[in-house]
Amino acid sequence: MAKKTQKRSSGSARPASPGATSVEDEIARLSAEIERHDELYYRNDAPEISDADYDALRRRLNHLEDAHPELKRAESPSEKVGSAPVAAFGKIAHDVPMLSLGNAFDDQDVVDFVQRVRRFLNLGESDELEITAEPKIDGLSISIRYEAGRFVQAATRGDGAEGENVTANVKTIKDIPHVLDGKDVPDVIDIRGEIYLGHKDFEKLNAAQAASGGKVFANPRNAAAGSLRQLDSSITAQRPLRFFAYAWGAVSKLPSDTQRGVVAAFKAWGLPVNPLMEITRSPDELLDYYRGIESKRAKLDYDIDGVVYKVNRLDYQERLGFVSRSPRWAIAHKFAAERATTVLNKIDIQVGRTGALTPVAKLEPVTVGGVVVSNATLHNEDEIARKDIREGDTVVVQRAGDVIPQIVEVVFDKRPKDAAPYKFPAVCPICGSHAVRESDEEGNAADVVRRCTGGLVCGAQLKERLKHFVSRNAFDIEGLGGEKIEFFFETGRIKSAADIFTLEKRDQKSDEPLTKVRGFKETSVNKLFAAINARRTVPLDRFLFALGIRHIGETTAKDLAKAYGTFEALRAAVDAAIQGGKSSEAYQDIDNIEGIGETVVDALIDFFSEQHNQEQLDALLKEVNVTAFKRVQVSSPVTGKTVVFTGTLTKLTRNEAKAQAERLGAKVSGSVSKKTDYVVAGAEAGSKLDNARALGVTVLDEDGWLELIGKA
Repeated sequence: MAKKTQKRSSGSARPASPGATSVEDEIARLSAEIERHDELYYRNDAPEISDADYDALRRRLNHLEDAHPELKRAESPSEKVGSAPVAAFGKIAHDVPMLSLGNAFDDQDVVDFVQRVRRFLNLGESDELEITAEPKIDGLSISIRYEAGRFVQAATRGDGAEGENVTANVKTIKDIPHVLDGKDVPDVIDIRGEIYLGHKDFEKLNAAQAASGGKVFANPRNAAAGSLRQLDSSITAQRPLRFFAYAWGAVSKLPSDTQRGVVAAFKAWGLPVNPLMEITRSPDELLDYYRGIESKRAKLDYDIDGVVYKVNRLDYQERLGFVSRSPRWAIAHKFAAERATTVLNKIDIQVGRTGALTPVAKLEPVTVGGVVVSNATLHNEDEIARKDIREGDTVVVQRAGDVIPQIVEVVFDKRPKDAAPYKFPAVCPICGSHAVRESDEEGNAADVVRRCTGGLVCGAQLKERLKHFVSRNAFDIEGLGGEKIEFFFETGRIKSAADIFTLEKRDQKSDEPLTKVRGFKETSVNKLFAAINARRTVPLDRFLFALGIRHIGETTAKDLAKAYGTFEALRAAVDAAIQGGKSSEAYQDIDNIEGIGETVVDALIDFFSEQHNQEQLDALLKEVNVTAFKRVQVSSPVTGKTVVFTGTLTKLTRNEAKAQAERLGAKVSGSVSKKTDYVVAGAEAGSKLDNARALGVTVLDEDGWLELIGKA
């Protein structure tokens, strides 16, 4: 297949047209940006944007996905929680996933939440609906397992499915009892809550850190996370961490049939709970509670960033269930961001692994919400143009609990007379190659991001790709982080992924081995080589993700791994699609995989069409073993069957139905073909239903599907 023709614009491109292509590209961009910020927040405890800025990205993504459900990808961040756990701690799988909450940002969102709940439960106007309200603690989520009342283990949220084993560290927290005492303690219960640091304790800790030359933390949340995630539990023991219990995961038997009742039992068992929880019965009462807590915020000894509302009756919670990454029966009502005014001194351009040029505002340091900030992301050149941001401008910045703010607006009456419109560079600041934006057939910008065309000659891209390759969710090579990659790249020791695995052999023959380089000792060098060798075998999905192919995130990599099983099979399928073209069965087979659209197929084709990529792959595969994808062995009426969901389902969301089918061993496809076994058709099913009938594929309504899988 011939590669896609891409028209390029060398100057400032016009805004994207509202067509499907531009929307799909924006969804892909937003997804990649959100995933990066999830990694920074959940794994590195080093956020780069404010809560408000992050929430805005998610709202924009959700809006686009709601408006264009056909473009929503299975790996969308709207389907994920947190980030994968750090390997150094070991992993603990959550018996019940630790999900996040949907957000409310204004009064109407709260009213809408209550109305949605009442509608879903089919409650009449006179039917009472109790909702608990409590402060949303800005700390680190934790799950603590008790068996026969005794503390057994503790794990962080991680990616929601599995977290880091921090048992030894959590046991040092004085707030958390080693034994639960009282009536009705279950045989097994996973207590969930928030670990935090009080304001006074935070100030003392930072003073002590500064005096000893240690790390000074930006805010209590980062301090709590950094304190808990210590490999030496004795360090954690020295930190005055606190805990509030507010929820549960797996449990053998609950002590109450209400949210409030279970939390009261927690207190009776010796667990600390927030005394500010209240019962409300209307949207007005919820909003009154919210405003009351907001007025008390400054007087509390711990950080909060909003209020959490939960339906009180547990049978109602069970009926409401979950949607995507969050429960229907709970929502977080966020506080408005804090603001300040400062001067934008300079706009710097950073180059990422995909060649994306990202503008970063260098600010005159300013205190926002008690934290000094000096940098802010400007997203892209369209954002700079839309807000007319110029170097030297006085700008309004806002922060909502994190370190680096977003620029809200320019104070135009304070603009210097010599401030010129910012001209986004048309060349890469690292390698000097052209920086361009892909355009559609009409010449409109199809990508909001300007990218360096330097590819393998651009040092910034090569370094960032190598950093991605060794990252936690890819090859996860312990001790080979960003700084070491920078050093090895600049000194010429590592220029490609394969070089990582030949480093030890080449080092042994080098005139200047690492043991003679300042900062490297024999013990650390041996540990590094051992860590590299320990990663010579890697699962297929991690391998695909590590390659850094554009538009292929963790979930897409898993989807491809599920579909093809081995790297050889996938490579052969892509080669066939390259040879056969877009109309070929090979191309359509990849496109038909649920969660895989043309954007991903074309990205695969672009990658595998490049001879240098093929050569680097061959070199890498000589050094590593890529294991086949392991499918969970299940037996059900739909195991091994291909299922397509279409139309509007009423008892399940589309995503819930897909997840359900996959758990039962079915393969979910995005389109109907002669290989399809079942089409599950909801209201307004459209062309997929027509295709199924034309091909003689078995068609089920939602009830028929539920009856079929109910036999499992």
